Amino acid sequence: MLYHVKGELMACEGGLAVVDCGGVGYALTVSTTTSEKLAPMLGNEVLLFTHLQVREDGIELYGFGGREELSVFRLLITVSGVGPKAAMSILSTMTPDRFAYAVCTEDAKALSRAPGIGGKTAARIVLELKDKISKDQMSGDLASIKDSVPTRAPLSAASGKIKEAEDALGVLGYTRAEIASVLREVDTASLSLEDIIKAALRRFSEK
Repeated sequence: MLYHVKGELMACEGGLAVVDCGGVGYALTVSTTTSEKLAPMLGNEVLLFTHLQVREDGIELYGFGGREELSVFRLLITVSGVGPKAAMSILSTMTPDRFAYAVCTEDAKALSRAPGIGGKTAARIVLELKDKISKDQMSGDLASIKDSVPTRAPLSAASGKIKEAEDALGVLGYTRAEIASVLREVDTASLSLEDIIKAALRRFSEK
């Protein structure tokens, strides 16, 4: 299984990026968001996280500019009726943190703005992924969580806003222990839910 590709960016246009790795050019399907970030990097070394999709009629390699985008893609294709094309459509319309926010606030309308995503599909995404997030969090390492939460303000007793932020970050693939540690550094009292998520992601990128 390919985890990532690293090499010179040879081409990037129309949702396709070509990365030269040791003389082999890997063609990767990328979201509009990733494509826009890659465009100025033409001719330079880049690293893309990957997902290899094997079908009866062929093999396709998908590339992602960050682990958060890859995590959202893999979550999306677990939803019934949502394939790689639909997942990339959503990722081309919104960033991973905005997607997490939409799911946790049950904003199916925001998801349905992506081309090819109807209202029923958007509602199914919200329903199935909110359930999955809950299950993932229930299976977390409780001992690690307890150690990482300050005794004066345990996250288990946090406000609804913080709980939604935890859920949103869970969508992006972070563990409850990691989330608890980072949220200790964020001013959750004065920030909005979306700003809490953005601040937490900035902390993760700095670690």
